[in-house]
Amino acid sequence: MDDFAGTQAPIRRLSDPVEAIAVLESAVPGLASLRLPEARNVNWRQVEAELGTALPEDFKLLRELYPTFGLGDFLGVSGPERGHEQFWVQGMRSALEDVEEQCAQADLAVPLHPYPAPGGLLPWAGSNQGDFFLWTTDPAGPQEWTVTVASRSSVWWRYTGGAVQFLADLVTGAVEPWALPRIRSDVARW
Repeated sequence: MDDFAGTQAPIRRLSDPVEAIAVLESAVPGLASLRLPEARNVNWRQVEAELGTALPEDFKLLRELYPTFGLGDFLGVSGPERGHEQFWVQGMRSALEDVEEQCAQADLAVPLHPYPAPGGLLPWAGSNQGDFFLWTTDPAGPQEWTVTVASRSSVWWRYTGGAVQFLADLVTGAVEPWALPRIRSDVARW
């Protein structure tokens, strides 16, 4: 039976979305050059209503400030676009079917399930190799959600910080990239 490779924790969980973005910009120096000239003004109420849950503030701020981008030519971060929110939600529903399949194949000691199951997994990023980066939802609210990594090699692991902090820690090496390649700090629009 497969099980989690483990759990990694940040030294201090960043709860302020602005601070999390600043830490990511420091870890990925080229990111600031991709910053949009103005916030994209996504209709988050619509996204969250259609999805059935609020989303973490750090992710929403990241998506307001930056286009879809890739880190190290490996990990892609995307999100809703203003005026096309429903398409992102539809894509998320399709991705949840893939997550359900991954969960079923994982054969973990404690089975996992996609959102909307209690504590369910909700994808927020992916790799060009088929790895999933997921939130583990929490009834305490999206600011308490943590990250679960489901690698294409069937290694699953957890990170107890938020998504934006995870990206920064992954690039800087503060987090071991269990079953993933080292993520370089180069960034490009995807």
